[in-house]
Amino acid sequence: MGSDPGPLLRRAYRLLFARFGPQHWWPARTRFEVMVGAVLTQNTNWKNVERAVDNLRAARLLTPRALAEASPARVAERIRPSGYYNIKTRRLLALVHWIREEYGGDLRRLFAEETATLRHKLLSVPGIGPETADSILLYAGNRPVFVVDAYTRRILSRHGLCTEEAGYHEIQALFERHLPRRVPLYNEYHALLVRLGKEHCTPRPACTGCPLSGLTRRRGGGRG
Repeated sequence: MGSDPGPLLRRAYRLLFARFGPQHWWPARTRFEVMVGAVLTQNTNWKNVERAVDNLRAARLLTPRALAEASPARVAERIRPSGYYNIKTRRLLALVHWIREEYGGDLRRLFAEETATLRHKLLSVPGIGPETADSILLYAGNRPVFVVDAYTRRILSRHGLCTEEAGYHEIQALFERHLPRRVPLYNEYHALLVRLGKEHCTPRPACTGCPLSGLTRRRGGGRG
């Protein structure tokens, strides 16, 4: 990798977009639904999250007030399809109680916070880690914060753009320093990397037909 990874990152985006097109991500009706989905998607696939969110919607539990006032058992039953439902129930309830205590349940007040302040506060909520917090900031708050996940690390390390041991903030900084700080770009780029990670850059890479084939020289583990 050269001293400036910017050209490679921009070329990778163009190649991914040319192959896959717009991903229309994050699929949600409200900002609160994005927040709920960000918690539920931990350690599961999106189809399971959709089933859980549909269950919450059917039970009229997709507002901070309704969810905060529901019993843990009722919430757990509704989000069962997302897996680890007892753990995720605790995390969801911690999140909504925080929203009510800190902002009176008003998401407009929450998202009026300065980005760094809001991120710090989100990370103080039990069960909210960097990826979940940044997903909320980007997709619900429209903040130019790049979301890093396992797909991102795998793809970048296989193309020599980071090491396999690179930390979350190191990878995030790579994007934020070398790409324009634009919400639509960060949104689409993250979604495209997820698509690539599911179709080609799997644990056993399927490099044939990968849109990033030949982007850089292979470094340990293949391209894809």
